[in-house]
Amino acid sequence: MTIDEAIAWADTLRPNTFSREQKLRWLSELDGRVVRELYETHTRNPGETELSFAPYTAGTEGTTVLLVPAPYDEMYLEWLRANLDRSYEEFEKYNNSIALFNTLFADYRNDYNRTHMPGRRRIRLW
Repeated sequence: MTIDEAIAWADTLRPNTFSREQKLRWLSELDGRVVRELYETHTRNPGETELSFAPYTAGTEGTTVLLVPAPYDEMYLEWLRANLDRSYEEFEKYNNSIALFNTLFADYRNDYNRTHMPGRRRIRLW
């Protein structure tokens, strides 16, 4: 799923007034979490390219492919929807959206844990 596809779906599911840049920040938060919690804690499988991730900005191409592949990429839609619901203080909708997101993220994490060996966590020095 690309950045533009995720944002377009989110805008269709939850019409909103938030800027593309805000949605890019939310997508960056999620992909940053994926990198920290999964990719940096596991070894890469043979044939997988080394990953470099930089937060998405206004200059990031909309055709950029998000990190989590299908069939787990639906989590991006629920993540955006949950952030929109929380921002609009629609907490009942937020609770439902974040619960679904958490389930989808757990499904991906479980699959990643099954298919990748644990490795040493890389230490970041700021």
